Amino acid sequence: MNAQNRQGKMKQSLLNKEKEAVEFIRNAESLAMRMSDKGFHVAFSGGKDSQVLLALMELSGCKFHAEMQVTSVDSPNLMRFVRANYPQVKLNLPQKNMRQLILQKKLLPTRQARYCCAILKEQAGAGCCTCIGVRAAESARRAKRNPIEVIGQRGVGFEIINDKLALERSWGGQLFDLEKETQIYCVKGKDKVVISPIFHWSDMDVWDFIKGNNMPYCDLYDIGFHRIGCLFCPMASPKEKRRELELFPLLAERIYIRAIRELMEQGYYNNFNSPEQCFQWWISNDNAQAWLDKQRQRTLF
Repeated sequence: MNAQNRQGKMKQSLLNKEKEAVEFIRNAESLAMRMSDKGFHVAFSGGKDSQVLLALMELSGCKFHAEMQVTSVDSPNLMRFVRANYPQVKLNLPQKNMRQLILQKKLLPTRQARYCCAILKEQAGAGCCTCIGVRAAESARRAKRNPIEVIGQRGVGFEIINDKLALERSWGGQLFDLEKETQIYCVKGKDKVVISPIFHWSDMDVWDFIKGNNMPYCDLYDIGFHRIGCLFCPMASPKEKRRELELFPLLAERIYIRAIRELMEQGYYNNFNSPEQCFQWWISNDNAQAWLDKQRQRTLF
């Protein structure tokens, strides 16, 4: 197959995925309107996936409102980009910033204790059919999720459940195991159905859509960033966090190191010599004692 034919097939494949995603959104509209007269809640982050999601929502012609949960640890580049290019997105400021949450919890967020996401992001969209830009290709953990999920109480109305099951049957022409137990959570006492219209899209699909439609995107991608979420996220790799520290040292000091300093004054993290040392451990993703042992060994040689 020559390069021209291959390129044509790739373009047609993307067009098919775009059409399927828009159709999926339209099929879910009755469910969205049943849950809220505001229509879909679109969870926008300013990243490439949420950009594609928002563009598809606009193409669908369905009723929706797009909102971004500002966390206080979003990069300045990202916030400038969103404010300049997405005035239609409502920016929701947090009741407490990350530093205040750390002081409240007396604990830095970790992979095992990601209270930051639960408080700053996941409560948005309660009582709505929420659209998110999650994709299976992002990670093995996300690949285990479903394109349609129910988050809420087991008291979800039968009409909503019926709409959800009908939607599952229509997604991508495939059937889901409807007998499988759905994991249920409660969000502010309200149910939330979450759909992921670009769940089966690859990274290349996302970038081809953005560049094919001449869409602007955050400049952090051009300097090697693959994710542009919260800075120093516990789920990010140490390499990513060291890069973030090089670019955003003032945010690290203002939010995280300051919080550590205040916690140390209260008697927490007193196994570290300084707030800066504690921060260096935290972004390493290592066990605290193992990290400290390595530091002591280095000073001996």
